[in-house]
Amino acid sequence: MDDPYKILGVARDAPAADIRKAYLRLAKQWHPDTNPDKPGAEGRFKQISAAHALLADPEQRSRFDRGEINASGDEQAPPAAEAGRWRDHAETAGGARYRSHPGGFTAQGGSDDVDLEDFLSRAFGAGGRKPRGPMRGADIQAALHLPFLDAARGSVRTVTLPDGRAVQLTIQAGTEDGTVLRLAGQGFPGKTGAPAGDLLAKVHIEPHRFFRREGDDILLDLPITLKEAVLGAKVEVPTISGPVALAIPPRAVDGQRLRLRGRGVKGGHQVVVLKVQLPAGPEPALEEFLTRWTPQDARDPRAGMVA
Repeated sequence: MDDPYKILGVARDAPAADIRKAYLRLAKQWHPDTNPDKPGAEGRFKQISAAHALLADPEQRSRFDRGEINASGDEQAPPAAEAGRWRDHAETAGGARYRSHPGGFTAQGGSDDVDLEDFLSRAFGAGGRKPRGPMRGADIQAALHLPFLDAARGSVRTVTLPDGRAVQLTIQAGTEDGTVLRLAGQGFPGKTGAPAGDLLAKVHIEPHRFFRREGDDILLDLPITLKEAVLGAKVEVPTISGPVALAIPPRAVDGQRLRLRGRGVKGGHQVVVLKVQLPAGPEPALEEFLTRWTPQDARDPRAGMVA
């Protein structure tokens, strides 16, 4: 695989947020489902996903930057300059503890001489290199955008992975924004027999045009007429599970909250917030009545509002 920074078009010191933004933009552009007529789209999408999987993992990214692994996540030998630092150190005053002899390096100052090259071989593998062994596959990270009602009611969504596999994600009713869904073993394959990584899908819930969520409660602003507010009424109200009848009490006020028990998520309720609407146009009869009307409650609603 090519340099993952070049694939995503980001600088090597780019923050994680910029890497994530670049990945989402490119994944959307090259997703096979949106490019059915482009033969190279699937391969490009796989490259983008693999580059993001490596750079999104802080440990993997650090190891790649240090040259310990390549862009595919495979172990690789350290640069020659790095390997030579042991001998460079041994020849300096600060490294006087180590001296060379025909059989290699020995460490002085203890009760026994220890062959340093043997020590490095046992610690890091032959030649000071870490032995290649099983390595768990990288996780695939994805953004899952859900309509509000799909998250509230629960649903099943199909996700296409970089290798073309389609997997199903079960969305539990009441799933919250920011929830990370994990499918074990659905990530990139492991190395030398190690298990595959996981699919990590972060849920982003799209706003609804009139429902919103507070904890396990569903809130709804309900417009009512002035007549309904004064006299009371029985109206139909939408809920996440279908319309229900709601009784508005007489003399209801703007902002008053009415509760529909059990109509929220995970045992919560639906809270209906009343929004009294004045007539949009002239109402001569109402205006004439108000001109002659003397309310029994003569209190000043602005009493005490003195700066």
